[in-house]
This record gives sequence, structure tokens and C-alpha cells, in this order.
Amino acid sequence: MSLGEPEGYDENARPRPFGRRSRSQMVAAAVCLVLGAGLIGGAVTGSWLTGDSEGSDARQGFAAAGGLWHNVPVDQLFPPTLQGKGAGPGDADRSWTRIAVAPDGGCKGAFDPLLRKVLAPVGCERLLRATYTDATQSHVTTVGLLFTEADAAGMAALAGRFDTERLDRRTDLMPLPYPAKGTVAAGFGAEQRASWVISVLTDAPVVVYAVTGWADGRTVDTALPAEDAMESGATAAPAQAGLGHEARGLADRVERGLRKRAGTATEQPS
Repeated sequence: MSLGEPEGYDENARPRPFGRRSRSQMVAAAVCLVLGAGLIGGAVTGSWLTGDSEGSDARQGFAAAGGLWHNVPVDQLFPPTLQGKGAGPGDADRSWTRIAVAPDGGCKGAFDPLLRKVLAPVGCERLLRATYTDATQSHVTTVGLLFTEADAAGMAALAGRFDTERLDRRTDLMPLPYPAKGTVAAGFGAEQRASWVISVLTDAPVVVYAVTGWADGRTVDTALPAEDAMESGATAAPAQAGLGHEARGLADRVERGLRKRAGTATEQPS
């Protein structure tokens, strides 16, 4: 005895095999399949386009930042005066006046040998530096913008190394100041470095740094990274004088200006 194909009933209550479908059902199923595939494909395509747009914006911003050294006036990268609301010890306000701008150029002679070696993987496209003094002319601070030759992956690799190895806290990796003749920073040399900060950006091919000291040219026995000098209860001379706040405050404001200019450069007129 053999078993036949199981039967169902059509719309007129006539028996029909379960395995067969009417022409209208087959057409409806095909339409649903096409519509479903279209919706899925559209969603995937939409998300891909959105992701690509975001990636394109990031790449454009990165490239725009790399060209700021020759596209933006120095007064916009290093403003003649900078305000530091709440930037001093105890959230005191600070203000700084630019007293010198170094001629832009390469990195030759601008860093101690060991720091130059650490920065070598990202290259040196251009180096811009300016020196500021505080309102009392007691402190002097050099701020630098190192425009590198690296891509985003190269900058991320360097930033990762600085982070994992704490390179920004090593006294043998302090940046050099720019001592401008005829100013209160004339005696600001390697022996006068008291506090510093180095920031490796990952959304721009730029390393931002600042190094600070006293305007009277006194030598410093023990320099402190800005983060240590800014800690509550720190008793070393650079901390007591607020020099960590000077370095951090100026570096942060120059970095903010750089990011602002990079964002403006990528905007398209409507």
C-alpha cells in the first residue's frame, strides 16, 4: 500500500495537494521575496553609505589639519594673547602674552636626541613654535606644533606608545624651549625647563607640546611633568609656582584652536 501526497482544500473546498500552490500564491510569494530583498539591500546600502560618509569626513579633517601650517596665519595658531579662565592653581584665571614666534622650519636642533628618536617614526613635515609669558612676566612657556608626515594609523601607533610607556612623563624626553633674544625668555634654555606636556593627536597629524620655566633664568634641579605638578599637595618648586598649570593651560588652548581651524577648513559653503 502506498501513501499519496496529503491533500488540503482550495478556496472552493475542492481537495488539492498541500505541496502545490496556486498561481496567485506563487506570484504573491515572489513579490514578497523581491520586496524583502530590496528592503534589506536598501538598509545595507544606506548604512554603508553613512559609514563611508563618516569615514570620508574624518579623512578630510585629518588632511585639513595637516595643511594648517601653511593655510592659517600664525596669529590664529598662536594668538598674540590667550585667556585661561580657571587654568591656574585653585581654578584661578590666567592670561598669557606671546613674546616671540620662531621661524617655521624643520625639526633639526629642535629636540633632544632621545625625543627626536622617539618622534622619528611619524616624521617632521613642519615645526611651529611660539613663546609666551604670564601676566606678571614671572614665567615663560614655549608651545610647539609638530606637523608630522604620518597617516592616521601612524599617529595612533605613536599615541599608543606614549600612553602605554608613559613617555610623556619621562624627564629625558622633555621638549626644548625657544629662547628669544631681547625678551624675558632670552635665558630660557634646557637647564631652565621646569614642567612640560606632550600630546600626540590621533585625529590630526600633529604633536602638541609645551615646556615652561621661570623668566629669571634660574636652573631647575627636578622638573615635573604637568600632570604631577598639578596634583594637589605637590610640594616641588615647579608645582608650588603653578608651572604645570602654565604648560597644560597653554597647550590645551593652542590645541583647541588647532582643532577649531581644522573643523572650519573642512566645512563646505551651502
